[in-house]
Parts: sequence; C-alpha cells; structure tokens
Amino acid sequence: MFDDVTVIGAGRAGSTIAARLRERGVTLRDDAELRLLCVPDRAIAEVARSIEPGPWVAHVSGGTPLTALDPHEQRFSVHPLQTLTTRRGPEQLDGAWGAITAETPEANERALWLTGTLGLRPCALADDARALYHAGAAIASNFLVTLHRAAAELFEQAGVPAEALVPLMERTIENGFELTGPIARGDWETVERHLAALRGTDIEPPYTALAEATRP
Repeated sequence: MFDDVTVIGAGRAGSTIAARLRERGVTLRDDAELRLLCVPDRAIAEVARSIEPGPWVAHVSGGTPLTALDPHEQRFSVHPLQTLTTRRGPEQLDGAWGAITAETPEANERALWLTGTLGLRPCALADDARALYHAGAAIASNFLVTLHRAAAELFEQAGVPAEALVPLMERTIENGFELTGPIARGDWETVERHLAALRGTDIEPPYTALAEATRP
C-alpha cells in the first residue's frame, strides 16, 4: 500500500512504530507517501498544518479527532491500544488492537494496511466515540498503575514485598477477570475490617468507591 513512510516523532510510539516498519521492510524517509504523526496530542494540529497538502496524513492518537489533521483530506488514524516503553522494541505491538478511524473507503483501506503492517488487530472507532474509548483505555492501563501503587504501599506497611502482587494481578487477567475475594463472597464484615484499617488514609476513599462499584 505504501512503499515508504515518514514517521514524525521519536517518543515511545514513534520509536516503536518506526522499528516495526523497518522490520517489515518499509522504507522510512522524509517526504514519503504517508506522513505518520506520532507526536503529543496537543501538537498534532500544528504539525499537520505544517505539511503541504498532497500525501496521506495520519495520526496514532486515541483521543484526538480527525479534524486535527485539517486541511488534509487524505487522512485517517490508527491508535495502537497498547502501553509502550522505549526500553522495549517493536514486539510490544504484537497481539495489540489497532483502533481505526477513517472517513472514506480509500482511507480505511490504507488504515488496514498500517494495522496489518504493525502487527495490530484492527477494530473500527467512530470519531465521536473517542472520548469514551480513550477513557476506557485510561481506566484499564493508567488506573492499573494507580491500583498497584496503592496496593504496594499497603503491602510495604504490612512488611510484605510489593513484588508479590505481580503474579496475583497477572493471574487475575489470565483468569478472564473472574471476581474472587470477600466482595464476590458477600463477606462485608471483611470489607469493613479493611475500611477500619484504612480509616483516615488517602486510600480509604478510593477503596470505598471501588468496593461499591465492584459489587456483583
């Protein structure tokens, strides 16, 4: 579909995507047929306006609408639904989903090419559903960090190594998020003991809210 791509941005997403494209034999150069914007969301519109109309232009943001790519009409977006780090390579894209937003069949075809080349599983994302989609992604990834941080603090106070939490969290995912523990059993006396131990701490309010939201 594209023989060459210009990857703009060398952060976590840009470096990972560039490495995968090179791995798949795609030439990376300036002034390519596709300009792929891997820049912070706040910079997408400015960078898009700096590109002369003509090539295809796309971004990899999950929360930014396609209008940020104005004035370009040949445009689409592919959001790799994965947390990325510069400490790893393109293999971190393997098995992840890629959310496609495209306004025309031609744009959709090119977006599908990009998801396939990156090793992503494609799914359609309506432009007006981005806020819901991105909020869901933030809950699943960012708040997992928050939950681990809170749990690790309690473990450290209890004299238990925080790394003991990792197999527990991984197995919860492997088990398809099957709910176990006191809330699943309806053991509210245990939950009340938790709350008594957390009374007056910063963790008490989120524990209370999450316990209520976790009720079967």
